[in-house]
Amino acid sequence: MSEKQYVIFNLGNEEYGVDIMKVKEISEFKESTKVPNAPYFVDGIINLRGEIIPIVNLKKRFNIDNNDVDSDTRIIVINLNERNVGFVVDEASQVLRINDNDIDPAPEIIAGIERQYITGVGKVDEKIIILLDLEKILTDEEKIKLKEME
Repeated sequence: MSEKQYVIFNLGNEEYGVDIMKVKEISEFKESTKVPNAPYFVDGIINLRGEIIPIVNLKKRFNIDNNDVDSDTRIIVINLNERNVGFVVDEASQVLRINDNDIDPAPEIIAGIERQYITGVGKVDEKIIILLDLEKILTDEEKIKLKEME
């Protein structure tokens, strides 16, 4: 019986988790600089301690309304194909240990590309946490576009 640690974050009213081993850091929200011809879900780029990183807005990527930014908004930075990418989330609330027995596979009703980045559904107490692989959220074509933003 093994368990993993997940960084739990919110988008709207839903809770999501990402394997803590994939997270490089969690940063306070910084306003990004817009980049011409960027994909619709890329807010722009920021300078994070001397490194220019693209910022993906997960709410736009998942077609979730309300892109308000407040004091709880965070940027989760992961390493994606040898470069750091930031993902804007409403709040990064905690780190949870979830036992493998408490994780179900993604529901069959989820089809297409979305299925590949949902690694499972975690059940913690009465809560449901959608577990994501942020490395698979972007298509190969979108990853190339991000690389071109350097």
